[in-house]
Amino acid sequence: MKKRKISLSAACLALVVALFAGCGAGSSSNPSTASEASVASSAPSEAASTPAAKQYKVAYIARAQSDSFAAWLCNEIKAEAAANYKDITLEVFDGEANDDKENTMIENAIANKFDAIIIQANNGEAQRPYIEKVVAAGIKCITTNPRVSDIKGASSVDAQPYDQGAVNAKAALAQIPQNAKVVVLNGPAGNFHSTERRKAWQAEFFDKRPDIKVLAEDIANWNKDEAMKKMEDWVIAYGAIDAIISMNDNMCAGALEVVSGKDQYKNILSYGVDGTAEACLLIQEGKMTSTALQSAIDLAQLNMKTVHQLLTGEKTDVSVDIPAPIINKDNADQYVEMYKKTGLIK
Repeated sequence: MKKRKISLSAACLALVVALFAGCGAGSSSNPSTASEASVASSAPSEAASTPAAKQYKVAYIARAQSDSFAAWLCNEIKAEAAANYKDITLEVFDGEANDDKENTMIENAIANKFDAIIIQANNGEAQRPYIEKVVAAGIKCITTNPRVSDIKGASSVDAQPYDQGAVNAKAALAQIPQNAKVVVLNGPAGNFHSTERRKAWQAEFFDKRPDIKVLAEDIANWNKDEAMKKMEDWVIAYGAIDAIISMNDNMCAGALEVVSGKDQYKNILSYGVDGTAEACLLIQEGKMTSTALQSAIDLAQLNMKTVHQLLTGEKTDVSVDIPAPIINKDNADQYVEMYKKTGLIK
């Protein structure tokens, strides 16, 4: 945890330095003779003889700005690009959680000859042929949150979603009582993060706890409103529910809203992934059990660093992951303070 805080503090310091760089630069002049001034004016200036720094156009195609984590990641990428990459012009596009729209945006970015395209896939397999078109066009390509694997020539910046599910599932082994009744909320079908987190829960929890009864399981597409509707139906259909197992924080928060303030559910356990500001507050308030951090700050920094390395030729192929520490009642205060410092919690 200490290492994590230092990393975030360093990122904030880098931002401050970038914002104030050059503000203290002054100018000075020395007297010169008329002949020296004449020679200087007739000679080409150093600025004129120095080639301008190459500028790059980068498209970031977000999965859906309506998703709290996707919006956080998008904002962090924009901030990182503006603060630290003056040779990059970043344009952002919203896929609106729609495969057809996202695929059209990828095709448009190819047609508009962007130097690089960063893609946050809605459905990795649906976007795969279009990502392959990016590579075939000779455009630098990164898939992120989630990565789309096995595309030759494409790089990736991501987390390990199995690990994100596993840290919660392992904790839940001792937390969820015997013979408990649970409900499960999944992300979009075919989404790498959704399927891998669910695999982790199966291997690390359900296979080891055959006493657990899954009352209901359904897809809520990372969406809070969809999760609320599912939970409303389940509360009516089943009554007693001991735990909510969700593949992200947004769906978990939606399900918790449905049972908030009801005595029957005052001890309900709940698990998510992302470590959003909302989830950290819910954990701090004792309403949510735990989440796995997926730092949009780290992902943004790595995406911009990677795309710059690809564009400048420093690297030709990159695949990198961020860690997935658990956030629970023991450390939620630290993350709430972090979000207050970044302005995500007022």
